[in-house]
Amino acid sequence: MALFADLVVSSPDLAPLAAIPEEYSGYGANRVPALAVSGVPEGAVELALVCHDPDAPLPQGFTHWTVYGIPAVGGTLDLDAESVRIGPNGLGEPGWTGPMPPEGHGIHHYYFWVYALSAPVAGTPTREEFLAGYGDRVIEQARLVGTFQK
Repeated sequence: MALFADLVVSSPDLAPLAAIPEEYSGYGANRVPALAVSGVPEGAVELALVCHDPDAPLPQGFTHWTVYGIPAVGGTLDLDAESVRIGPNGLGEPGWTGPMPPEGHGIHHYYFWVYALSAPVAGTPTREEFLAGYGDRVIEQARLVGTFQK
């Protein structure tokens, strides 16, 4: 992984370290937030996206989203590209499941990690399988963190 990374993830829907609007949550419309990247490193063959809540009251936290095969280009992530594969969330189902922490559980942090990879991901691994199997193929990574509480 590069010592000085240029990869940046941003969103017109989410501000860094700010509350995620309810419309993107499981309490609201469960809309998928738009994400964009800049500074995609040379040599990246694809991007992967993982949204994870380490504050969930589960041993491994909760995975809200896994996406593989994203074209390694700057701009809004093209999640409709032919190469894109939606992996399992923490419910074991493909797709986005928005923030829905237990009421009164406090502030949860949602890490939207984007990974620039030197090799393509095969299939649709879980977050844990992806990190274990592809960690050595990460050229750079960046994150955007939002919060949510009910």
